[in-house]
Amino acid sequence: MKSKLILTCAVVAISLCLFACLPASKVSVEASRDDFKEQHFSKEVEVAVDGSLTITLYSCPSEGRQWSEAQISDQTVLQQTDHKLVMPEAEGDMPPPPGTPGQEVWTFRALKEGKSTISMEYTHPWEGGEEEPMLTFVLTVVVK
Repeated sequence: MKSKLILTCAVVAISLCLFACLPASKVSVEASRDDFKEQHFSKEVEVAVDGSLTITLYSCPSEGRQWSEAQISDQTVLQQTDHKLVMPEAEGDMPPPPGTPGQEVWTFRALKEGKSTISMEYTHPWEGGEEEPMLTFVLTVVVK
C-alpha cells in the first residue's frame, strides 16, 4: 500500500515537472516607458508552436513619435496578425488631455519551431528627417 502511494506521488511529481517545462501557448510582453533602461528593452521568451504572442508598448502619438513596423527576422517562424493603437477611455464627456500616453499592441502567431527576433524603434517619422530612435525594443522569440 505504501509503495503504491509513493509510486503515485512520483508519477504526479514527474508529470507536473514535464508540464511546467512546456512552452506557453499564450505569451504577453508589456513595457511601459519606465521599462526602457538607457532607451533599450531586450528580452527572450518561449512560446509553443501555434501559440500566440502579444506585445504591448508605451506610445504617445501626441509627442509626434510612433513605433516602427515590427521587423521579424524569420517570418517562417513568426507571423504578425494584428497591430493597433489603444488610447485611454474618455472620462465622462471629457477626452483624455493632450499628451496622455496610450499603448501600441501587436499580436503574432508562432508558425513552427525555431528562433526569431522582433525589433522596433520609437522615432519621430517626419518627412525627410533622419533621427536616432528615442527607444528600441528587441524581443527574441524561441518557438518550441
